[in-house]
Amino acid sequence: MSVADGFVQILEEEGIEHVFGIPGEQIMPLYKALSKSNIKHILTRHEQAAAHAADGYARSSGKIGVCIATASPGALNFTMALATAFKDNVPILVITGDNELKYRNTDHFQTLPQVEIFKNITRASYNPLNGTEVMYVLRAAIFELKNNPKGPIHINLSKDVLLEDTFDDFDLCYLCEDDLSNITNAQELINSSKKPLFILGGGAISEQETIRAIADKYRIPVTTTFHGKGIISEGDELNLGMVGIRSTPRAKYAFENADCIIALGIKASERTLPKIPDNLIHVNINRDVLVGDYPIYGKVEDFLDNVEFKQVDWLDEILEIDNSIELDGLDDDLAPQSAIKRILEKFNDNIIVSDAGSHTTWTTLLKKSLRSRQLLFSGGLAPMGYGLPAAIGAYVATGEKIIVINGDGDFQMNLQELATLRQNNLDVIVFILNNSEYGIIRQWQEQFYDMEHYQVELENPDFVKLASSYSIDGVRVDSLSDLEYLLERDLVGPLVVEVVVRSEDIPLPH
Repeated sequence: MSVADGFVQILEEEGIEHVFGIPGEQIMPLYKALSKSNIKHILTRHEQAAAHAADGYARSSGKIGVCIATASPGALNFTMALATAFKDNVPILVITGDNELKYRNTDHFQTLPQVEIFKNITRASYNPLNGTEVMYVLRAAIFELKNNPKGPIHINLSKDVLLEDTFDDFDLCYLCEDDLSNITNAQELINSSKKPLFILGGGAISEQETIRAIADKYRIPVTTTFHGKGIISEGDELNLGMVGIRSTPRAKYAFENADCIIALGIKASERTLPKIPDNLIHVNINRDVLVGDYPIYGKVEDFLDNVEFKQVDWLDEILEIDNSIELDGLDDDLAPQSAIKRILEKFNDNIIVSDAGSHTTWTTLLKKSLRSRQLLFSGGLAPMGYGLPAAIGAYVATGEKIIVINGDGDFQMNLQELATLRQNNLDVIVFILNNSEYGIIRQWQEQFYDMEHYQVELENPDFVKLASSYSIDGVRVDSLSDLEYLLERDLVGPLVVEVVVRSEDIPLPH
């Protein structure tokens, strides 16, 4: 058995069912092993898309996403997508091929220091020098991805190492490191609290049932970050909405008046916390993001197992506040927000994937998540081109109909993945909001730089014909009534819908 065969065998043992990637010379031994396995490989048209697809796979399902590329030209195409996953703590196993070991640190064809390049955008970047090291770092990487701080982990595999036939395997079994020493102090704060508040992030999804039970039993109000939307349904009165730069009125009031804020699995960025309060209990398995006077380094599950809550009575006080957010143009013909509102109403219970641009603002403001993992977008880095490949990954992971909301600019960053969509016949519906511009950049030019429009107008292709060239059905609507008529139908993907909209400013964060 070669190292490549052993590597794939471990992937199967660890429950990996799908991988995304593109074959190439240096990674070919691994592909030979994959071809004999039960793992399904999804062939993308660009390596960036493969990593975004692995990201969407992980975000939508909670499983480990896996992406594979060959040496330097292929591997370096991963960088944008890996940086996206790194900023949002998405668990991805990243596998790259490389030239033989003897060519390391040389100017040989397609040789670059891939491990060094990836170090700043992954949780760890490994460069095993023999078969035994390969097995060790693979076992360790999968353990870390399942148990410890989330984010991409990279393994760089030289072709000659993959072809070796001598190696030892490992059965890793060790405990995750944690530090629960602040729990006593946190418990004292909870005991004295009359107005506690939960802030839930993506790191709390795994414990959502326990959190729902606690919040419901003790009537503790809940706010969320972008990635925590739906842990408690946004139709439940306990869920006050998002906190931070897109805060709802109730969430803002609760944050400002709570005497104990319990933040579970959040990254305390400037987008989430307008300030770091003195009464913040912050629980996270990533030590690097902990803030406040009561940091708890460990799993949300372990924290909840070691603290007790009590009945409180301040929810009625919060519910007296009108929680509506005034948004203009929701019924205006050709306004992007009016189109997005109708799309979200039609697909209220589907997974929505948003890209990067003005449409993302409208989508996050208008989407009411009834469950977790229902709204996927690249929050921390926000590169253009995320939506379509991430939707492909989400469909592969869940088998559910996936809805993509794109702008005309970001869609064209990875439009080649229409071929992947067609080849795999995925039930993904892509809505392209076409305003023929980079809208947010145009708004910044006008409002913050007092300048004429410069290099923001787009001369777009015919998106319906473009879809047709990939043998995908396409339709164009240029009025609200036409969109509403289309949405009355039972739409099945793969499908591209071009929605012609006007230029529109987004509401700026407060």
